[in-house]
Amino acid sequence: MWIWQQANWPNFQWDTAQIDPMVRRTRLNQGILLGKMLSQAQDQQESMLDTLLANIVHSSAIEGEKLNAFSVRSSLANKLGLTEERPFPTTQQTDGLAEIMLDAVNNLDEPLTLERILHWHERLFPEGYTLFNPVIGGQLRGDVPMQVVSGRIDRPVVHFEAPSRDILDDELSQFIQWFNASKTDTSLDPLLRAAITHLWFVTLHPLDDGNGRITRLLTDLALAQAEHQSVRFYAMSVGILANRKSYYDILEQTQKGGVDITAWLRWFFDTLNQTFDDVLKEIDQTVFKTNYWRRIDQTQLTQEQVKVLNRLLDGDFADGINTSQYASVAKVSKPTATRHLSALVEQGCLVQTGGGRSTRYQLPT
Repeated sequence: MWIWQQANWPNFQWDTAQIDPMVRRTRLNQGILLGKMLSQAQDQQESMLDTLLANIVHSSAIEGEKLNAFSVRSSLANKLGLTEERPFPTTQQTDGLAEIMLDAVNNLDEPLTLERILHWHERLFPEGYTLFNPVIGGQLRGDVPMQVVSGRIDRPVVHFEAPSRDILDDELSQFIQWFNASKTDTSLDPLLRAAITHLWFVTLHPLDDGNGRITRLLTDLALAQAEHQSVRFYAMSVGILANRKSYYDILEQTQKGGVDITAWLRWFFDTLNQTFDDVLKEIDQTVFKTNYWRRIDQTQLTQEQVKVLNRLLDGDFADGINTSQYASVAKVSKPTATRHLSALVEQGCLVQTGGGRSTRYQLPT
C-alpha cells in the first residue's frame, strides 16, 4: 500500500522527541541568518535577486533541466524593477518562472487555490515550450496512471504510484483546504507545515510534468509565510539538489510506508539547516573579505597580486598557496611569483608557513 492508501491518510504522525529539537535548531539558525543579512550594508534587493535566481535554477536542475541563468536573472530584475548594467534577453519561460517565484515569496496573504496552482503550471510550461515532450500547462493530469518508473521497458521498477484520477480532485481540495486553514493553526509549527506541504503535494502528483517544481514553489510559499523575510536570503532548492539522491530515496521510502513521517521530517530539517549553514558561511566569508580589503592599500599591489588574493579570499586555496600555484594563477614566471609573494608578506597581506619545498603563503587570521 502507498501512503495515500493508508486508512488514516493524511493524518500524519511523527516522533516529537526527535523532531522538536530539530525544529528549535532550525528556528535558531533561521534567526541568526536573518539577523546577519539585515545587518549587512549590501543591497537587500540584490541579495534577494541572487537567492531567487539560485532557487529557480537549482529547482529546475533537480529535474535535469538546465536554464540560462543570465536570462532568468534579467527576468527577475525586470519584475523587481532593478536596472542591470548588462541585461540579457528574456524568454516567455524565464519571465514566467520569475513571476511565479515572486508570487510564492511575496503574496503571502493570498489564499491558495487550484486556479493559482494551475496558473503557476501554465507559466512553467508556456505554449511551444518543447517539441519533444509537449506538456499542456495549466491543467491537471489525465486518466493514465501516474507512476514514477525506472529500469528496462520489459522490467520496469515502479518507485511510486500517485492517487488515481477519479479521486484526485477530492484529494487536491483537501490539501488546499488544509494549507489555507493551517496557516493560522497555532498548534502546528510553521516549519513543520512547510515540510508536510512538500510531502503531501508531491505525493498527490496532480500534474503531467512539473510536479517537483510546483511542490518546491509551495514549500517556498509555506516557508515565506512562516517567517516573512529570511526565505529571500536562502534557496532550499540548492540544498535539495546537493542531496538529490537522498531526496528521491527518502520520498520513495516515505511514500511506501505508513503515515509516520518522522524520517522525512528529519531529512527535511537536516537539509534546511545545511542550507542555512552554507549561507552563513558565505556571509562570514564576505564579511572577512570586506574587512580584509579595508585595511589593505590596493594601490601598492599589482593586478596579479590582487587577483591571487581574491582567489584566496574566495576559499579556492584552503591550505594556502605555493610559488608554483601563484605563477599558474597569476600567469607569471616562478621568479616573479617569488618576488610578488615576498612583497605580500612584507606588506602584511600574507603570512609564510613551512619552509623549503613545503613553503606556503596564507591569509593572516
